[in-house]
Amino acid sequence: FTPIQVAAAHALNGDGADIAEVRDIYHKRRDVMVDAFGRAGWTIPAPAASMFAWAPIPEPFRHLGSLEFSKLLIEHADVAVAPGVGFGEHGDEFVRVALVENEHRIRQAARNIKRFLSTSAKQPNNVVPLSAHR
Repeated sequence: FTPIQVAAAHALNGDGADIAEVRDIYHKRRDVMVDAFGRAGWTIPAPAASMFAWAPIPEPFRHLGSLEFSKLLIEHADVAVAPGVGFGEHGDEFVRVALVENEHRIRQAARNIKRFLSTSAKQPNNVVPLSAHR
């Protein structure tokens, strides 16, 4: 058995406490992300049952598309998200945010995003898609 098979067997045959614990962890992370990102100026709908949030790109950046917006977040906010375009043709106005980091790291990401959004709003000419540099 590989470790993942052992874990799956334990989860299926256990009393459910492990599942409840993990679910509670992801609910807390989700709530922290929705609150902290909202305070940063990026409203993200709370996912009902997932370790990922499907987040609409903030309006001032939507024209860039999900790949360029994702690059900007890495470059200017040190935050990694998955471009929505990778999930289908209708995903280009969204990014996928993973809730795999702890609450402290999620809050730090929100602080970085807030700084990026506020700087970009004051100096929109500084926000240039990375592909324009090539």
